[in-house]
Amino acid sequence: MQLNDNAKEAVRELGAAINAAIEKSNRVSHAIEHLREIGYEPQLTLKMEIGLLKINNDFEDSTDEFELDLTDEDLRTLRRMKIRLE
Repeated sequence: MQLNDNAKEAVRELGAAINAAIEKSNRVSHAIEHLREIGYEPQLTLKMEIGLLKINNDFEDSTDEFELDLTDEDLRTLRRMKIRLE
């Protein structure tokens, strides 16, 4: 599926919102700290796939995939959280 610029920007915005939610999550931070307190260093791997289905009158099912471009700041944030992308 070819995405127009508006769709690409909306997907980037979704990725940024997810990153921000994880980064600011007290629950995630506390769980990581708890693991460290009991002697473990968590190594998290996060794989995010965003699938889009174009809404139109013909209702076409699409399974095409695309790559999400993360900014350097997104990647730094994930690394600080010990989240590795594959």
